[in-house]
Amino acid sequence: MTLDLNSDLGEGFGAYRMGDDAAMLDVVTSANIACGFHAGDPAIMRRTCALAVERGVRIGAHIGHRDLAGFGRRAIPVTPDEVRDETLYQIGSLDAFARAAGDRVRYVKPHGALYHQAAADRALADAVVTALREFDSALALLGPAATELEQAARAAGTPFVGEGFADRAYTPEGLLAPRGTPGAVLHEDEAVTQALSIANHGKAVTVGGGTVAVSATSICVHGDTPAAVVMARRIRAALDDSGIPVRAFT
Repeated sequence: MTLDLNSDLGEGFGAYRMGDDAAMLDVVTSANIACGFHAGDPAIMRRTCALAVERGVRIGAHIGHRDLAGFGRRAIPVTPDEVRDETLYQIGSLDAFARAAGDRVRYVKPHGALYHQAAADRALADAVVTALREFDSALALLGPAATELEQAARAAGTPFVGEGFADRAYTPEGLLAPRGTPGAVLHEDEAVTQALSIANHGKAVTVGGGTVAVSATSICVHGDTPAAVVMARRIRAALDDSGIPVRAFT
């Protein structure tokens, strides 16, 4: 068994910076890079792609709603056509910088509100997959397993990779608990324990103190989580100590 370790990166904008991307890229194997809609701008996209290629980290398009003010975490009403076109636009934008750095976009991961909306709405999930295939049918989709996103990908013949979260608690239904829920964001020790639990047992903690099944071959550590780099280093070391090889899924 091998496991991928991913992080959401390139999420600054203009003079604003979010997290330590350079340090995180020394730890993770896949980088979900913001494409300018929920965060990121051309200069940040170029720089983050260059750093990822330099370190041999795989590049993924982290697509989201056009919502810089809300960081893509607001559930904006959108039509499937809008999601399809905005997804295609974002993939193409990031791929230009990835190719300028010497690589390419290899997978797509929805962000924030779009992640949850497309996981629950088959029409939106199909729109994401349609755009992905219009750009490059070899691209993989990274997202929550056993949701409409996985079903849409499987139906279209698109490679799908299940994702689990080290630093977030779940609902009993297997969804991420809303950030405002007490206990939804896990601290460093809890995140290390959760990463090992997902890797070894396919289980994650719920906000109620129970566990829920999570099928994942890639584990995410959010780049904007406090002490994210230290957390990611500890998780990677714990996986190594457990004999679980960490490598990119693409």
